[in-house]
Amino acid sequence: MNRRFTLWAPYAEARVDLVVDGRRLPMRLVADEGPDSGLWIVDADVAAGVRYGFSLDGGGVLPDPRGVHLPEGPHGLTRTYDLGSFPWTDAGWGGAPLAGSVLYELHIGTFTPGRTFDAAIERLDHLVDLGVTMVEVMPIASFPGRHGWGYDGVAPFAVHQPYGGPDGFMRFVDACHARGLAVCLDVVYNHLGPDGN
Repeated sequence: MNRRFTLWAPYAEARVDLVVDGRRLPMRLVADEGPDSGLWIVDADVAAGVRYGFSLDGGGVLPDPRGVHLPEGPHGLTRTYDLGSFPWTDAGWGGAPLAGSVLYELHIGTFTPGRTFDAAIERLDHLVDLGVTMVEVMPIASFPGRHGWGYDGVAPFAVHQPYGGPDGFMRFVDACHARGLAVCLDVVYNHLGPDGN
């Protein structure tokens, strides 16, 4: 599948490479002035599930800071991922208004002993019985380690893998919608955690 890889690397001095399964593909600088200064791109034929990262000026390979799948956490390489491949069953879901909603703030790592999205699905009927209409999922951005509050996330576009990664989160949202529960996210964009950033 042909994919466009982009990286904002304004401090790269001479080159940026996309590294896919050990293969280095040179990226081209598309803007060296103005608000997009330091934007590098390359188009490459790469299947879903392939490990990749970026190398600046011949240095080590780093994960994609905008990657959506970090199965090895923020210290490991990114994997290409096809967000459109999930078999959603919620085509009839029309959304829910915030006004009048009964929110339940849910931390995936402490909500059940299993500490995963799939384990949380097993408890959704309990929330419905309580009268909850919207589940506010505490931060799920990838962070180092298995468990934490999520406020030290370092990969804001990737779902924390120990919770179930992007597939687990999509299953969770789909299951919420099947029960009439809306989902919103508690996100933290104003800082990065001290490790893996």
